[in-house]
Amino acid sequence: MFEIRLHSRGGQGGVTAAKLMALAAFRDGKYATAAPFYGAERRGAPIVSFIRIDDKPIKIYSQIHNPDLVVVLDPSIIDLVNVFDGLKPDGKVLINATEVPAKAAGYKVSLVDLTGIALKINLIVAGSPILNTPVIGALAKMGLFSRESASAAIKEMFSDERNYQAALMAFEELV
Repeated sequence: MFEIRLHSRGGQGGVTAAKLMALAAFRDGKYATAAPFYGAERRGAPIVSFIRIDDKPIKIYSQIHNPDLVVVLDPSIIDLVNVFDGLKPDGKVLINATEVPAKAAGYKVSLVDLTGIALKINLIVAGSPILNTPVIGALAKMGLFSRESASAAIKEMFSDERNYQAALMAFEELV
């Protein structure tokens, strides 16, 4: 079973990103679950989402304490929460940033400027750049699911072509 913990802030699209990950994995013929965890929901508050992907049915619905992958949509969360807590020794990290944050030194980090991509194509809702669809493109490049399944999941949930465009840009720009 492959387990992912996604850290975001309310309004960035983290909960929707988790649903998109599960849908893309499902389209690849996998089993997947996605569940958010947050207190009193409000825009800007830290949120954690948990995604599990496996070849067989998933019967665990708890929080993920030892993820294979940590996704960070807002790098400022790294200063508030130990996002690396419990990361498996061979685990990977994907951060929405242009350079590796100091606290991420020593981890297997991939970077992509999701915020820059969203701003570049005006993928903004209520004044906030939307990061859920671009992160799906980056995760497809990391091999979490196929590019085709990622595209199909995005097109199933969103009609605005900018969502697909953002995912494609992130796929190409992942470092």
